[in-house]
Amino acid sequence: MMPKFSNFTQSLIKEIFSTSFNLFKLMIPIIIIVKIIEELGGIEYIALALEPLMQFVGLPSSMGLVWATTLLTNIYGGMIIFISMAHQETLSVAQVTVLGGMMLVAHALPIEIRIIQKAGVRVLYIFLLRVLGALFVGFVLHQIYSAGNFLSEDNQALWNPTLSNDDSLSAWVLNQLITFSQVFVIIAVLMTFLKILKVSGIENLIASALQPLLRFIGLGKNTTSITIIGILLGVVYGGGLLINEAKSEKVSKHEIFGSLTLLALLHSIIEDTILILLLGAHISGALFFRVFFAILLTSIMIRLVKRLSRIHFERYFVYSK
Repeated sequence: MMPKFSNFTQSLIKEIFSTSFNLFKLMIPIIIIVKIIEELGGIEYIALALEPLMQFVGLPSSMGLVWATTLLTNIYGGMIIFISMAHQETLSVAQVTVLGGMMLVAHALPIEIRIIQKAGVRVLYIFLLRVLGALFVGFVLHQIYSAGNFLSEDNQALWNPTLSNDDSLSAWVLNQLITFSQVFVIIAVLMTFLKILKVSGIENLIASALQPLLRFIGLGKNTTSITIIGILLGVVYGGGLLINEAKSEKVSKHEIFGSLTLLALLHSIIEDTILILLLGAHISGALFFRVFFAILLTSIMIRLVKRLSRIHFERYFVYSK
């Protein structure tokens, strides 16, 4: 019993550090580059380019800065900009829900797309999937709410923090170190949890319970538990685990593609949804429509690529190696 437990522990520790190292190796350079772009005022230029798109989804042009910040940093970054601009714009609940839906679908692109790329799915496909998907979500929600004059009352954010004035480099570095330590702890917990699921056979029970939904979407059984982890906790964790699975070649490229397509559109469903609701968004757009859209589009994409030849599939959607 002890030798088995020792082997289990050693294998687990090795996987934890391997997964963490691979993620940090991707995240650190991108975070530094984004910080440089931010300091040089690059985000404001991106916001200017997004102004016409804001009008397309029924939002004031100033909200382009919120989404631009979200695209390059994360939802927290976009929330801070949104709160700081609250006194400049009076938005309806519908408008905040439209903006929130777009933020949920497309955010933290430099880091999350790089992680998905490392797992084997092409950058251009994921970029277009998330950005165009976010615009589609925003446009449809805008049309629905406008048609019925739904949620037209003035928005009242539930989160009105006192923003820190410390924008020093040391404060930024400290925040990043805290974030990395949190990521490492979560990865350790996740890897342990997955190991227990596999050893105990619970993973197979979960896969069996989800088979009806998985069959409808078109996802493979081999990526079930990791997909669930990603949906609950985010691309960084689910994608990081899928990087290891892709390297081990235990799952097919079609399974990786399907899982990451769903995770690109629907991840961190608990935390991210709560964050957007704190801004005043309605749950109809922040959760229900997002889930419906992600499942529907993923099922369409999986069925589409299965009709393609291997050459075209690898040319446009995944990497050959």
